[in-house]
Amino acid sequence: QVQLVESGGGLVQAGGSLRLSCAASGRTLSSYAMGWFRQAPGKEREFVAGISWSGPRTYYADSVKGRFTISRDNAKNTVYLQMNSLKPEDTAVYYCAARAHLVITTPKYDYWGQGTQVTVSS
Repeated sequence: QVQLVESGGGLVQAGGSLRLSCAASGRTLSSYAMGWFRQAPGKEREFVAGISWSGPRTYYADSVKGRFTISRDNAKNTVYLQMNSLKPEDTAVYYCAARAHLVITTPKYDYWGQGTQVTVSS
């Protein structure tokens, strides 16, 4: 079992930045692909970013490409999502997720955190 806990969400003005963290316990994350998803009210959960188990490969939704950066520190068992140039449409609950093998953009991940709220005001 892997337990994931997100932190770092909050309220920020448009154009601002936040860094989300996802800390894992129970098992090392080094063999898992990691993803960040988000879900706004009334909308489906959508893929935001993913990173391969070894770290060199990253994937982004078109809507966040160039503004968000996903990274991981396997020694700390933590994954990060640096979010810059935030827009009101980025407002959502953000979830981190882990799965064995490859990053995928659908929410078919094995483990999920509880989510952290990100609110971007205009």
